[in-house]
Amino acid sequence: MISVVQSLLQDKEPLVRLKARRLLAPGDAEKVPPLPEAQADARNSSLVDQLLSERGEDGRIPQDAYRKWNGPHWVLYTLAELGLPGGDARLVPLLEQDLEWLFSEQRIGWVTQRTRKAGGSPTRACGTMESTTIFSMLTLGLADDRITTLVERLLEWQWPDGGWNCDMNPSAGISSFHETLLPLRALHLYAGKSGDPRVEQAVERAAEVFLRRRLYHRLKDNSIMDPAFLQTHFPRYWHYDVLGGLLALAECGKIHDARCKEALDWLGYRQLTGGGFAADARFYHHNMQTSGGSLVDFGRIGKKAANPFVTIDALYILNKAGRLSLQ
Repeated sequence: MISVVQSLLQDKEPLVRLKARRLLAPGDAEKVPPLPEAQADARNSSLVDQLLSERGEDGRIPQDAYRKWNGPHWVLYTLAELGLPGGDARLVPLLEQDLEWLFSEQRIGWVTQRTRKAGGSPTRACGTMESTTIFSMLTLGLADDRITTLVERLLEWQWPDGGWNCDMNPSAGISSFHETLLPLRALHLYAGKSGDPRVEQAVERAAEVFLRRRLYHRLKDNSIMDPAFLQTHFPRYWHYDVLGGLLALAECGKIHDARCKEALDWLGYRQLTGGGFAADARFYHHNMQTSGGSLVDFGRIGKKAANPFVTIDALYILNKAGRLSLQ
């Protein structure tokens, strides 16, 4: 496994090198550049330049904050997922755009309206929205006091079964995997910073949403919830797949739970001959005139071609699970 890690540590893309260094680098790796140099290279990456290329003179992106995937909300998330080093001043105007939208009457009114149409409690809110920003603020070193309001919203909106959902159907009583994945990751990060026991409890409840279903099985008949869950992607944006579920559980220390075994077996079987892992599909396209357009290509797609970002996630998960050694 060391050979594939060394390949990632020497990848032509600085963000791949830095992310591999942070998550995978063996303690005795020799050809890893000094950390300040690696961080500087990552900040100057062409991927970063492309993602920020639509900024105006005021540093803001002239798009709706939530526009998929080139609005400020999703640009910040993508940079966080790529592992851009924290404290980049170029991101402050984008964060302000994002928070202006999240703190707007439009955002809260949307949640209130959906909840009312569904007949009241539980709150019908897309937990991905607040949680994506929490994740970005913490990962990119942009957190300030406003993050506590976003966290409080998630705590208030958590459903009785431990997750989140924005489904207006009054009969909907089960959380959405899509809407619960990012809150789990974001609240785990926040719990580590704050030590708030309420947040820690919310993380435990959210993790159970996935663990009870062994990451992709229905409770009622053990069938596969959605075949698309068994495809790999990068970035996932607000979508769920099993790779993302395993990543979240690895991050919050739940990967050794016996209910992860089947999903870990599935992931292990997917490893390619050279040690990498493929991205089966993508949630973006390159037509910037329509929603879902990306300014960036995140690597090869196809079952026989290793994708560096999927490979890093997969190796990190398997290493945390004790299924391979990077030392």
